[in-house]
Amino acid sequence: MKYNYAASCLFGLEGLVAGELREMGAEDVAAENGRVFFSGGTEILCRANICSRFAERIMLYMGSFKASTFDELFEGVKALPWEAFIGRDDAFPVKGWSINSRLHSVPGCQSIIKKAVVERLKSVYGISWFKESGAGYRISFSVMKDMVSLYIDTSGEGLHKRGYRPKSNAAPIKETLAAAMAYLTGIFDDSQVYDPFCGSGTILIESAMLAAGMAPGIRRRFAAESFEQIPTSLWHDERERARASVKRDISFMAYGSDIDKAAVSLTTANAAAAGVGRLVKAHVADISGFTTSAPSGKVITNPPYGERLSDKKHAEQLYRTMGGLFIKKPGWRYSIISPEERFEAIFGRRADKRRKLYNGMIQCQLYMYFKVK
Repeated sequence: MKYNYAASCLFGLEGLVAGELREMGAEDVAAENGRVFFSGGTEILCRANICSRFAERIMLYMGSFKASTFDELFEGVKALPWEAFIGRDDAFPVKGWSINSRLHSVPGCQSIIKKAVVERLKSVYGISWFKESGAGYRISFSVMKDMVSLYIDTSGEGLHKRGYRPKSNAAPIKETLAAAMAYLTGIFDDSQVYDPFCGSGTILIESAMLAAGMAPGIRRRFAAESFEQIPTSLWHDERERARASVKRDISFMAYGSDIDKAAVSLTTANAAAAGVGRLVKAHVADISGFTTSAPSGKVITNPPYGERLSDKKHAEQLYRTMGGLFIKKPGWRYSIISPEERFEAIFGRRADKRRKLYNGMIQCQLYMYFKVK
C-alpha cells in the first residue's frame, strides 16, 4: 500500500533531502520550506529513517486544511482517517507549533486536536475511553498562516541523534548539518578530511560515514518499529540492505585536532561508537600548527563563535589565522561554516561559493574555497 509522508529538515537542506529520497526510490518528491513531501510503501518509511543523512524526522502525512477558528480545527482534524494507524489501545500524544495564525495558542490547538482525534476514534471503535497503553503514535501539527498540517511521527528521537554521541562538547554542530557540509564539500572514498576545531568529532565522523556509504540510522531504533502496520521483517530487511551497501576497503581518512584534550578523547570515543574508529584520527593541537603539506585535502570546520565581546574578538582572530593558513593550493578545498556576516572580510578573501544553512535556528553561511586562481 502507498502512503504519503513528509520529512522535516533544517532550513537550507530541503534540496539535499529531496535528492536522497529520490535515490532511495521515493515517489512524488516535492520540497517546501523545512520539509519534503514524498510517497511510497512502508519499505520507504523504514529506508528513509535508517538511511537519511539530512532529514530531522520522517512522518506520515495525514492532511492539511485551512482553519481560523477552533471549530474549523476540530472538524478538519476529525475528518482525517486516524483509525488507519491508531488502534483502540494505542497512545497518541499531540505536539506542534503555530506561526502567524489566528489560532496562535499552541496548548489550545493541542487540546482541540486531541479531542477531535478521540471523537473520531470513538465513532470507529465504539468506546468512550482510551487507555493509551499500547504503541505510541505521536501526532505532530503545524499551523502556518492559518494552514493546518497534521502528521504522525515515525522517527521518535530526531534523526540527527545517530546514537554515537552520548556526550558532546559545549556547542556541538548537528549531525545532519555536519553531514550536509561533508556532502557539499564533495567527499569520496579516497578523500582526506581535516577539521582543526574537531570538538566532539561530528564533522569527521559524518564525513567518514558518507565516504563509507554507512547508513546513519543503522545503529538506532525508531518509533515506527512498534507500528503494527509495519512487519518486523521489513525493518530487518532494510537494515540488511543498508549494511550491504557499506564500503569496507577504502582509503579515506579524517584527521581532527583541537586545543582541548578532552575534546580529542571524545572524538576518538565517538568515532569508535559510530563504527568508523579506523577512519578517524585526532590529536591535541592549536590552529596555528595546521599545515597543508599533503598533496590534497578537504578542510571542513565549524570554528568557535562567541556571543560575548571577548569571545567574539577571539573568534575573529581565529578567522584571520585561518585566512593565512588556508591558502590557495591545487588539490585543496576549504569549507567553513559561520554566522559572522563579516567573515570574508576578516578571513581575508571572498569565498568561491556560499550556501545559506541553519545551525538550529542560527542562520549561517557555508563559505567554500576551492579555486586556485
